[in-house]
Amino acid sequence: MAGHFEATPGGGAAVALDEVEIAILRSLAVQLLELIGPGDEPADGADPLAALFAEGPSEPPADPALARLFPEAYGSPEGYGEGDKELREASAEFRRFTENDLRSRKREDALVVVRTLDSLAPAGDGGAVLTLTADECRNWLGSLNDLRLTIGTRLEVSDEDEGQDGSLYRLPDSDPRKPMVMAYLWLGALQETLVETLMP
Repeated sequence: MAGHFEATPGGGAAVALDEVEIAILRSLAVQLLELIGPGDEPADGADPLAALFAEGPSEPPADPALARLFPEAYGSPEGYGEGDKELREASAEFRRFTENDLRSRKREDALVVVRTLDSLAPAGDGGAVLTLTADECRNWLGSLNDLRLTIGTRLEVSDEDEGQDGSLYRLPDSDPRKPMVMAYLWLGALQETLVETLMP
């Protein structure tokens, strides 16, 4: 079980994590929460139906990592030509009515990661076994994916870089990107084994 998820009865999964892995995962999830932002929670007594139909932003985020987490519905704005006014408007309309909900879901996924890690009872060596329910597995999958997208964007990772023979695996220890690349690859391995546990 060390280093990879294994299926548990009831559709959940478990993984053994050491103290450093727990700290890294928690730190990355907290940073993701900070990147996504606090959101616009309805005030006490506010109409929940009105909050459901609240409009979000119509323009894509300027931060490339956020733009990757909240992509355009109809292609990239850089790809829009002179005659693509309708496409641009449709994309803005889609974003306006979906981004708030998507942000809330991503925020909830990251919060579940933090909460489940915080609930761990450390073993004698500081490590612990993280056991997730089926619902928590879905939250973790979403958050692991968001973390990889964010880190991959910051590192400007391409498909060629990621292959087994790609340049990510051959970075020298002196490269300042090496720690984030190692985190990126490790998160990918965790994500892959978690997907495998959820497959019938």
